[in-house]
Amino acid sequence: MKHTWLIHANIVMEDGILFNGFLQMKDGKIAALDKMEHCPPLLMMENVIDCEQQGYVIPGMIDIHIHGAIGYDFMDANPKYYAEIARHLASEGVTSFLATTMTCPMPEIEAAICALAVYNANQPNDVAQMLGIHLEGPFINRSKKGAQPEAAILKPNVQQFHHLHEQSNHIIRLVTFAPEEDIDFALLKTLCQKGIIASIGHSDADYATTIQAIRAGVTHATHLFNGMRGIHHRDPGVAGAVLLEDEVYVELIPDNVHFHKDLLALVRKMKGLERMLVITDGIRAKGMPDGVYSLGGEEVEVVNNCCIQRKTGSLAGSVLNMNEARKNIEAWLSLSLSEQVRLVSLNQAIHLGIADKKGSLAVGKDADIVWLNTNGEVEKTFCLGSLAFEQK
Repeated sequence: MKHTWLIHANIVMEDGILFNGFLQMKDGKIAALDKMEHCPPLLMMENVIDCEQQGYVIPGMIDIHIHGAIGYDFMDANPKYYAEIARHLASEGVTSFLATTMTCPMPEIEAAICALAVYNANQPNDVAQMLGIHLEGPFINRSKKGAQPEAAILKPNVQQFHHLHEQSNHIIRLVTFAPEEDIDFALLKTLCQKGIIASIGHSDADYATTIQAIRAGVTHATHLFNGMRGIHHRDPGVAGAVLLEDEVYVELIPDNVHFHKDLLALVRKMKGLERMLVITDGIRAKGMPDGVYSLGGEEVEVVNNCCIQRKTGSLAGSVLNMNEARKNIEAWLSLSLSEQVRLVSLNQAIHLGIADKKGSLAVGKDADIVWLNTNGEVEKTFCLGSLAFEQK
């Protein structure tokens, strides 16, 4: 089997950049990584890519909140579509993701969960890897539903969650719910017992209730500032609580639509880079021209990178490209490449408990690798060592 080598590469590490280095991919892993002066002689049969010290090599990005792309949605309950979404994500520099569901009638959620379980067991290696499921809803608050269909919203129910988790073959990794609707935090306790990330989202909890939920095990906040009670000087709300509590990770959609870009500086000051997670919240319109698309059975109009549910006027996900999100945080926060990687990859891996495999470049880790060209665009993406995308 051929080994793939990147030579004369500027490799972004956790603590800086290794200029003029080399990286070897073998059997889906990073087999070697060092300075070019230590590179062994390469055989003719090896697959050698000379980066010519142009651009940078970074770890693959991880999108933990993504509903769909290029006309497909994970709620379509079709594994063939999932592979197409995963293939598209590689073009954005995403090498792994959590397939995100949404509030819909329970039979539709069940169908999507079952289809995702089938896909997970047979997913190809040459596309972005699905790491599991992000269950967004249906256990949310009607008053903060956003684009989630109100008729399908349910009270948190441990038995129903157990049923969904069984149908998923136990691959639900993150659940977005409204803890103020969760009597005695029964669902929250169940999530914690199973090692599933509990996220507050689409929630109208007051500050005190949010703090109680965090003390009980909430460690994540879904799309910060959106679908949650905001900050008021007499009630810091959900947003204030998750910003103030050090252990909570916060999702950010850096598109200057879901919140003003200057608020990123506030988030950085309050959370530090270690608890910030860049997501896209992408819908099926991602990678498609402006027009009208469906989300949760409702029409969504996409114009100039803004997705609006026609029925309610609510924001309805995004069409944000993950690499564009990376470039936005670079510009708006003046972040180094290592800092950017932390927000788009390493933090996600740490939070998911897979930092021994993903999130940074080191010998023994998965060969999830992106080569950015001199313009910061994705030149090549490797998923588990296989070429998943190449700029034409």
